[in-house]
This record gives sequence, structure tokens and C-alpha cells, in this order.
Amino acid sequence: MDAQGHVNNTVYFRYMEQARIEWLAWLDDRCGGFPGQGSVIVNASCTFIAPLTYPGIVEVRMYLDPPGRSSIGTHYELHVGATRHAEGSAKLVWIDKRSLRSAPLPELVSALVTAGEAVAGR
Repeated sequence: MDAQGHVNNTVYFRYMEQARIEWLAWLDDRCGGFPGQGSVIVNASCTFIAPLTYPGIVEVRMYLDPPGRSSIGTHYELHVGATRHAEGSAKLVWIDKRSLRSAPLPELVSALVTAGEAVAGR
């Protein structure tokens, strides 16, 4: 909570991060892992629409853009009941963990995202 009695703005990013981590874990399990590869966030943003207060249950909805050569755009909505409290986005770039440079998305990841099978919230 911040001085105004609201959930601190950094927590909104944590909520989005948790949804992204769960989705990446699902993707890792579905695809059998990605040795030596992974993803990093190159930018993230959040538009605060209405303050979150404690207590409450926040529903995070995550959506995916069509995959690029080495990146996927992710988008988020934070809801409590029918009220949207925030919208956010983050761009994931696939990397080679040894070189820390971008790498092409694995074909299976691109195929799952394109086919709509790699949907968030699984």
C-alpha cells in the first residue's frame, strides 16, 4: 500500500509479471524446455485506470501479439470484478543465454502462438 491507501504502482507490474511467468512455464512444459535459450523484457508499460485497494482479488488477463522473428508482444488487463483497473504491455525478446543476443523464436513457440494454442492463462 502507498501513502494514499492504494496498492503501490510497482505491484501492478508484479501482477503482470506473474501472469507472464506462468505462461512461460506452461510454454516451457508444453515444448519440452529450451536449453540455452530464454526471454528477456525489452520494455514494459502500464496505464493506471483506477486504484487497486486491499483487500481484493485481481484477475490478470494476458493477450499475445502475433510472433515476430525473435519477439512477442504481450498485453495485460487487471480487473477486480467488472472494473478494469489497469492496462499494460511488455515486449519479450528471445535470446541465446550464452551470448545474451537475440535469437529466432523456436518454431514450436511461433507455431503455438500463431495457432492460438499458447494462450495466456493456461
